[in-house]
Amino acid sequence: MKLSVIIVNYNVRYFLEQCISSVQKATRAIDSEIIIVDNNSSDDSCSMVKDNFPSITLIENKKNVGFSTANNQGVAVAKGDYVCILNPDTAVAEDVFTKVLHYASSLKDLGALGCYLMDGTGCFLPESKRNLPTPLVSALKLLGFSKKYYADAVSRNEKGNVAVLVGAFMLLKRSVYNKVNGFDQDYFMYGEDIDLSYKLEKAGFKNYYLGTAVTLHYKGESTTKNKIYLQRFYGAMTIFYKKHFTTNLLMDGAIKCMVWLKTNFFSNAPAHGPKTKHITAGYIMTEDLALFSKISAVIDVPLKASSKSIFQDTLHSNTLFVFDAGYMSYDQIFTIMKQLQGRGNHFRIRPQYCDFILGSDLSDQKGSVLVF
Repeated sequence: MKLSVIIVNYNVRYFLEQCISSVQKATRAIDSEIIIVDNNSSDDSCSMVKDNFPSITLIENKKNVGFSTANNQGVAVAKGDYVCILNPDTAVAEDVFTKVLHYASSLKDLGALGCYLMDGTGCFLPESKRNLPTPLVSALKLLGFSKKYYADAVSRNEKGNVAVLVGAFMLLKRSVYNKVNGFDQDYFMYGEDIDLSYKLEKAGFKNYYLGTAVTLHYKGESTTKNKIYLQRFYGAMTIFYKKHFTTNLLMDGAIKCMVWLKTNFFSNAPAHGPKTKHITAGYIMTEDLALFSKISAVIDVPLKASSKSIFQDTLHSNTLFVFDAGYMSYDQIFTIMKQLQGRGNHFRIRPQYCDFILGSDLSDQKGSVLVF
């Protein structure tokens, strides 16, 4: 088997359904499997997987064991030569696995491979490729200086060697994953992707980024950016430094002080996202008139059914776009979102055969689900 896609889920049933649907489309021509590890979700995630995707391997944990442990569980039963660690609040383009596997096969020193991640507004997520977050680099980022934190030496649309990848999408050879003992289970959530990236480089491998392979990541869907999030994230960084760097009392104290300031004084900062005018009109990109009627009935914005041709000559602004993934490919949807990002537009996707639409209008807050 060529590929095993590992998805760890926790209470994001609707986003998980879209993720699985998009992965199935993207793996039609690849000998592959999908493995879902559920961390004791209280929603109907598990029943949805059993009912809608009965052929998928589902591991149901009786408690939330965390991101690292759950991914290691998934890889332990995987059969693919490659494993892809994928967040449940993602959707992949139809060609993403073909592209990353082709690039991976050309790299003899491959550790992990990442791709171009975009958020629900169509904006590029810079954490797709990062530099090693040394204590100094992280301290500067805490203070708002993030230039050295992100790997800007490699353009977002190009490919190349980067130090750190994000756990929302990481492709590795299963043998390499096992050689470095996978994710460190000292991390419950956050920081484990940085740790794995660094472990791979210390073991003699290199991490790479491929900017032509695109994945939508509703960043912040699995967890919101509140005080608890900040404490866990920067707590994870403290674990990372103690494991991999020689620190002293002064450095430890400085890090703790900055984490305390960040979590207590900056945790309520407004979410980042495009400034938008009031949305007064929108389009549903579909040929299904029954679907158009159902969605129009639950949205308070006047909608028109339209074809893909409306994007040929006009750059729309402050408009709601609802994409029917049964009519348009995810690759087409992502291309349009990238073209129209930053213009005050809102985007929603209706996964094929589903009775809901998903979207996110801010890059660091939970997305929205509308069932119709």
